Amino acid sequence: MRPDIKINGTSMASLGWLRENVSFPTPVAQSNTIVVPGRNTPIRYTEALGRVSFEPRSFQMIFTMHGSRDKYNVMVSEASNMFNGVLSEVITSEEPTLYMVGTLKVVPSYDSMTKKGTVEISCEDGDSYRYYVKETVVSYTGGGKVTLENDYMPVVPTVTVTAETTLSWKVGSDSFNKTVSKGTWTFPEMELGRGENTLTISGTGTTTFRYREGCL
Repeated sequence: MRPDIKINGTSMASLGWLRENVSFPTPVAQSNTIVVPGRNTPIRYTEALGRVSFEPRSFQMIFTMHGSRDKYNVMVSEASNMFNGVLSEVITSEEPTLYMVGTLKVVPSYDSMTKKGTVEISCEDGDSYRYYVKETVVSYTGGGKVTLENDYMPVVPTVTVTAETTLSWKVGSDSFNKTVSKGTWTFPEMELGRGENTLTISGTGTTTFRYREGCL
């Protein structure tokens, strides 16, 4: 299969472009340190919130075509109108279950000698994490314990209950308890960490958790 990129659901190959090169480097961890006179070890705030935070993700994609200048101009105009300055979702053919989010910049160039046209599509403000295309949905009926598995990115699920329900869980050494009526709820303190997250449900209805996982 020929390597391809989808941007907002549109295949670059379907627009006539050949994927020549891509660069998706891992985002750099945010680093903030303070040097204190007389102290040999700096004060580090990289994990001030209990986890590592990251700088915006930058990436670059280069596509080419061979043909007349007129044909190239039409193709570049189409790509620019669709993607330049647009906050977009980008998916590679190698990892179709993940997408990146960022504002795209389109830079064209054409070599009249070789009749080779190039367009560089890049991003400098991308979200640090890549997101799973498929949302994670876990439903549980009645009372008991439920385990929510999560990838690397911390995420807060949306909780929908069909009857009055009590939810109990722990984050680190902190315990939480919420009793809610029928409806959809979001609790900022119900942040899912990496791996298994166990909650206790008390009620007779169906409880549904929805969240989108992510990874670097």
